[in-house]
Amino acid sequence: MPNNDSSKPALLGVDYALAKIIAMLSHTGTTVLPLVEALGYTLGKDLVAGLTLPPQAVSAMDGYAVRGKDVSILPCQLTRIAESAAGHPWAGKITAGEAVRVFTGAAMPDGADTIVVQEDVDPVAEQDNVEITVRSAEPAGRYIRPAGLDVTKGQVILSAGTLLSARAIGLACAAGLTEAEVSTRPKIGILSTGDELVHPGNILLPGQIISSNASFLKSFVTACQAEAVDLGIARDVPGAMISAIQNAKNLDLVVTTGGASVGVHDHVVSDLDNGADSGLSFWKIAMRPGKPLICGSVDGIPLIGLPGNPVSTAVCALVFLRPAIAHMARGTQTTPTFMVPLGVDLGTNDHRQDYIRSNLQDSSNGQTILPASRQDSSMMSVLAGANALIVRPPYDPAKRAGDLVKVLHIPILL
Repeated sequence: MPNNDSSKPALLGVDYALAKIIAMLSHTGTTVLPLVEALGYTLGKDLVAGLTLPPQAVSAMDGYAVRGKDVSILPCQLTRIAESAAGHPWAGKITAGEAVRVFTGAAMPDGADTIVVQEDVDPVAEQDNVEITVRSAEPAGRYIRPAGLDVTKGQVILSAGTLLSARAIGLACAAGLTEAEVSTRPKIGILSTGDELVHPGNILLPGQIISSNASFLKSFVTACQAEAVDLGIARDVPGAMISAIQNAKNLDLVVTTGGASVGVHDHVVSDLDNGADSGLSFWKIAMRPGKPLICGSVDGIPLIGLPGNPVSTAVCALVFLRPAIAHMARGTQTTPTFMVPLGVDLGTNDHRQDYIRSNLQDSSNGQTILPASRQDSSMMSVLAGANALIVRPPYDPAKRAGDLVKVLHIPILL
């Protein structure tokens, strides 16, 4: 449905605004780190396996390595001639009527193509040169892990842009690697604006509030694997925001909070518009909460101006700042969504994309999602208790309980 109010300029869509933000951001540099120190970094270059895994065929079970043709008629008797264990391979070759005791992870003896699990062999002494009776056997190749089943030498095992998790680091180490080329972590300057703000721990005077957005953003940026740089609080005077940024060094991005509305005490937009070395890319988007989002630059440093309301700050950080940080570090930009049935009815949505603070809940019929009863953009308690956001597009029609809605999961540390 179009916007029929021609007296007001059309607000930018969320996807378009995100694309504009991403377009102004550059990748950070790269550095080489030992893998044991690279947790949370993003790969700047493909990782190529230095080893084949497993390096040779190995047994996947405890049992006996045999020739398939020797166990084609059951039961049968074979002679145990040797043992092969992990780290202690047997170097001989199996011939007709012979079996080698093997354990999980042990190298397959030459000449064997079948594993008989130990449960299918009558109990015998754990020694060589004894007869064993095989009562049952699986087809050839069963319970054998062939060489290269997991990884082959020279194979790209982790692509550039991969966030190095503990699992990824374990894989790289197993494949014979010790270090990786990673993107350096973006340096994000965090600047709060407002005469009413004081740092946490200070005694509040009448009209003052704690600068909680700065604390939130420092934690958010850190959880997104970037480096947070506290730029303090800029007071509500023209040019204060510009001066605070110009006094900082080596920033990849600046994030401001507050000063984004149209009041006489809000100066972020006018500073960007009027500064000799600054520029305003866009202001205001079709989003709730978060309409007054700002995008611009100061002295060539990209700037994202978040609204001052705490929930607006947090939602915009999840939708815009998180993918922006990922892009700078060469990672994945997208924020995945999925469809979940509603637990209650919802009315029609207006012209703005709505991000409704909600909770995913498990039930006997599967997951459902329930929106919080209060959605005020100042209520951090509601957001802190939520684990997901219902994402409603502009002009979304009314929904009934049970209808599927798009859901954005809130990561536990964000």
